[in-house]
Amino acid sequence: MSTAALITLVRSGGNQVRRRVLLSSRLLQEDRRVSPPCLSSTSESRFSRFDPDGSGRPATWDSFGIWDNRIDEPILLPPSIKYGKPIPKISLENVGSSSHIGKRKENEDRFGFAQLTEEILYFAVYDGHGGPAAADFCHTHMEKCIVDFLPKEKNLETVLTLAFLEIDKAFASHAHLSADATLLTSGTTATVALLRDGIELVVASVGDSRAILCRKGKPMKLTIDHTPERKDEKERIKKCGGFVAWNSVGQPHVNGRLAMTRSIGDLDLKASGVIAEPETKRIKLQHADDSFLVLTTDGINFMVNSQEICNFINQCHDPNEAAHAVTEQAIQYGTEDNSTAVVVPFGAWGKYKNSEINFSFSRSFASSGRWA
Repeated sequence: MSTAALITLVRSGGNQVRRRVLLSSRLLQEDRRVSPPCLSSTSESRFSRFDPDGSGRPATWDSFGIWDNRIDEPILLPPSIKYGKPIPKISLENVGSSSHIGKRKENEDRFGFAQLTEEILYFAVYDGHGGPAAADFCHTHMEKCIVDFLPKEKNLETVLTLAFLEIDKAFASHAHLSADATLLTSGTTATVALLRDGIELVVASVGDSRAILCRKGKPMKLTIDHTPERKDEKERIKKCGGFVAWNSVGQPHVNGRLAMTRSIGDLDLKASGVIAEPETKRIKLQHADDSFLVLTTDGINFMVNSQEICNFINQCHDPNEAAHAVTEQAIQYGTEDNSTAVVVPFGAWGKYKNSEINFSFSRSFASSGRWA
């Protein structure tokens, strides 16, 4: 090989080497910009969808970017793994509640919420009539009664049914042993919700207090009022020897006395078909769509319809403000009865906030009645 050819070959090889070095340098720089720094094997195990930054702190809904929330709740990790989806831990500190006496001489409404077990939360409203005795009795004893049945029965619908019947039986014994004869005509509605693992919601109800789930900004009624207007309820009353009479404003009453066909207490009407067995409903929460559960007594239900309740609450910053907004709105709409609301926030709290709500004081009374 000539000297000139050898020089040309060396120059050509050098250029290729320089190009390879330059290309490798550029790829390394790009890789540094895109790829995270290497971690040791002990650090890699800390990263997961529930701990995205490896800090060891609980993941929140904001970490998943699911909801426009203003309540920072950690993820309930074991149930999340069990159900295969992120589930927020519902804190009782964030539950809102409000109760107004209205124009009555006494507030016979009662409400409560508590953690019964590590997995189960309890929420309830009771609307007493004929005095507060029956509502007080439920408020005092219902929680313990449910807890007593939980180890014996896994089905929460069955647990609530048994608890309602047991409380009614216990109140009857209490009333018959009491020297106060007015206890025999005291009764109460009862709407109780149990939440297991932050995702399984079960509601039981007697009377005309309500439970509403707000899903995608729309109300989902979880209870049906027990009134003599219902054909099935009226037939039971008549079959048991009772009758339905209408008062001066056209409202049906059992034996001319009671506006509901199921209740706890009202012992003088048990023989006429008024029962304490609740109707129950089970639902699996969808935290990306479900904003809240609200329990209300008929001081609210008779004046504000379900969609209006959802709208009022969706406008509020937190559940406590929301509960007060609902009860105060019912008062402005003209309710004279006791009014009580309990608001439980879920995963989509704040997500379906309406941009504008028209608060009309001249809206139709009929559209906002107990049938709404």
